[in-house]
Amino acid sequence: MATHALHPGTKRGQRKRRERRRITLDEHLPVDHRLNQVYRAGAGLMGLVLLAFGILGLVDKVGFFDTRGDTVAGLSTNGALSVLSIAVGLLLLVGMVIGGNFASTLNMVLGILFVVSGFVNLALLDRSQNILAFRMQNVLFSFVVGLLLMVFGMYGRVSGGLSHDNPYWKARHPDHVG
Repeated sequence: MATHALHPGTKRGQRKRRERRRITLDEHLPVDHRLNQVYRAGAGLMGLVLLAFGILGLVDKVGFFDTRGDTVAGLSTNGALSVLSIAVGLLLLVGMVIGGNFASTLNMVLGILFVVSGFVNLALLDRSQNILAFRMQNVLFSFVVGLLLMVFGMYGRVSGGLSHDNPYWKARHPDHVG
C-alpha cells in the first residue's frame, strides 16, 4: 500500500487521487448558508423580470406564432414567447422558494439555455423559422439574462479562490478540514 502512495502512476494510486478530487455540485448546502441567499436572489430577480415580460406580452394579445411580434418593454414578443417567458419565470420562482443547490443548479442550466437560445435565435433573425419573433434586442437580452443566471448559479461554487469556510472548498480539500 505504501508503494502505491509513492508511485502515483499506478492504477491504485490514480484511483485514490481521482476519488479525492471528485466532487459533485449537488452536495448538501446548509439552509442558512449565505450562498443560498445569492442563489435565491438571482432566481427570484430573473424570474420576476421574465414573468412580468410574459404577462405584458399576453395582455397585448399578439398572435401566438406571429413572426413580426409586438414590442413590449423594448423587446419583441408574440404569444409563444410570452407563454415561454411565464413558464421559465415561474420555474425560477420555484427555484427561489426551494433555494440551495437546486436554485444554483437551476440558475446555471437555465443560464446556459438562455445563451444557447441567443445564438440559435441570432441565426434565425429575419427568417420564417423565427417563431418566437426575436429581434436583435431579444438576442442581446437573452445573452445578458443567460450570463447573469450563470453568475448567480456559479457564485461560490466555481472559482479558483474559494474561501476555506466554503462548503465546496471543504469538499475538495478534505485533508485540510478540521
